[in-house]
Amino acid sequence: MPRILIATYGSLGDLHPAIALAGGLQARGHQVEIATSEMYRAKIAALGLGFHALRPDLLAQGEHIIADIMDGPRGSERLMRKYLFPAVRSMHADLLPLIGRIDLLVTSELVFPAPIFAATQGVRWVSYQLAPVSLFSLHDPPVLPAPDAVRWLQRGGWLHRAIKTIAKRVSHSWWRPIRELRAELGLPPGEHPLFEGKYSPRLNLALFSPVLQPPQPDWPRPTVQTGFLFHDEETAFAALPPTVAGFLAAGEAPIVFTLGSAAVYVPGDFYAESAEAARLLGRRAILLLGKNAPPPHLPASILAWDYLPFAQIFPQAAVVVHQGGVGTTAQTLRAGRPMLVVPFAHDQFDNAARMKRLGLGRILSRKRYRAAAVAKELGALLSDNVARDTAEKLGARVRAERGVESACDALEHLLAK
Repeated sequence: MPRILIATYGSLGDLHPAIALAGGLQARGHQVEIATSEMYRAKIAALGLGFHALRPDLLAQGEHIIADIMDGPRGSERLMRKYLFPAVRSMHADLLPLIGRIDLLVTSELVFPAPIFAATQGVRWVSYQLAPVSLFSLHDPPVLPAPDAVRWLQRGGWLHRAIKTIAKRVSHSWWRPIRELRAELGLPPGEHPLFEGKYSPRLNLALFSPVLQPPQPDWPRPTVQTGFLFHDEETAFAALPPTVAGFLAAGEAPIVFTLGSAAVYVPGDFYAESAEAARLLGRRAILLLGKNAPPPHLPASILAWDYLPFAQIFPQAAVVVHQGGVGTTAQTLRAGRPMLVVPFAHDQFDNAARMKRLGLGRILSRKRYRAAAVAKELGALLSDNVARDTAEKLGARVRAERGVESACDALEHLLAK
């Protein structure tokens, strides 16, 4: 049985596709282990998968770091320059003992030592991306994190070639720790780890739906697009808590407000403004709070809950309001529901723009997220029959995808060579 290591890094939106892939491979008889943040050890062990800790464990280090990397215009830079590139030696040390006993290494784009292992250990390496922004096609350019005042510059696709060139030059100093490690190991500097250097020449997987972005002529070769990979917890389709089930049965479909699994650490006044917007609209709502305290004096028409499986609760929503992470976006698409997206950082701005272009979503900036503005946007969505029909149509397309099977097929084809 081939031995496969999947290494990933990030929030649940990053982890769940890796778990889904691991489960699919395990069902086909492969030995699969996952390397990721220590905070996910119990979650992965409960699924019967081997676990290995991968540093740094940023989400467990405090809200001040999360606030730092969830800052829209500068969050991605800070994540790379301050936290991930300097940790490349730790990542390398954590993975090195595992490389000699595996047949295939499958990594997300933030696992920077992967090309080093391919060069020094000869391990077969497959890379993958979860969202279109990571592939940065000049034929369908992404919307990048930027201050609102200059976002208009991205409207002209011609400018993205210059943006990409400038970004590579500006960020060259950020990945000096990788170049230094490669030099110590007798390797040339390599290609930029945020651009060409993150793609495996053997196989690259685009683990997202063509609904989000179809294949582009300038994607790296060979790239196989699989569709979304969904991991639904064992509780996803179990009976809802009686309080939640009773609330859903008591009236019209609610508006569901969530900030996923990363932005939820730094919500600001998102939940208070959301509750007030629902009250202004006279609509029922569910607030998925994580560990945050609920706003005071909620009426009976608004239910506050820590967490409910998205696969179970989103299909019962009228509209979903979320931060735009690719995992939450994928779940909302699969549920066939319109969405209001409030981007915080990273890929969220591009995902939001794609939902708007598809005609099933609207965008409200984090700075403008106030009850009156939220109510106005939601009122427009709730009365938009075209958006509702488009969401249902595209939801059916996403539900028909075979993301896990397609990814497993591609990996097995590589292993068979």
